[in-house]
Amino acid sequence: MKVVAFNGSPRKDGNTAILLNYVLHELSAEGIETELVQLAGERIIGCRGCYTCWERKDGRCAIDTDILNDCIEKMLDADGILMGSPVYYGDITAEMKALLDRSFFVARANNYLFRRKVAAAVVAVRRAGASNTLDTMYRYFTPAMMVIPGSTYWNLGMGEAIGEVEKDEEGILTMKNLGRNMAWLIKALHAYNTSGN
Repeated sequence: MKVVAFNGSPRKDGNTAILLNYVLHELSAEGIETELVQLAGERIIGCRGCYTCWERKDGRCAIDTDILNDCIEKMLDADGILMGSPVYYGDITAEMKALLDRSFFVARANNYLFRRKVAAAVVAVRRAGASNTLDTMYRYFTPAMMVIPGSTYWNLGMGEAIGEVEKDEEGILTMKNLGRNMAWLIKALHAYNTSGN
């Protein structure tokens, strides 16, 4: 069992990575393999609407000049997918938008490749825009037929300077509970799928 996380922040080890790592720590403690992919420094271009993925149906994006197809492979190999973004003008970053648009379009074109995978998202926020940012990521999960765990609050942590999210006790607890719930759900689905159902 494995979860792959994607940090959509242009800051490689900033607050978004800190929050994601709290979730991943709980998953690791439950015996689930984890991987963190940081999009910082990567240039992922947006979907150009060419529909080649719908014609080829090979599980790949026609644009092969960036890491997007590698990201899709990691998602396909995982039981759970975790997305993280800071708030940029009340929404996700351009990097996260490009990753979601292209990977989920390919998945839909290929008979919903991510269906029944566990999906969650987290947000690092200074003050406002977290709910919309979180909602944007979740709007990709539900029409992809993914399974979403909850937590004890919305999955956000507050902080501006790198490391400030560590002071948000409720945010950290929310990440830990998300990790535990994600682990429980992955294990439950794994048990169901291996029981002959």
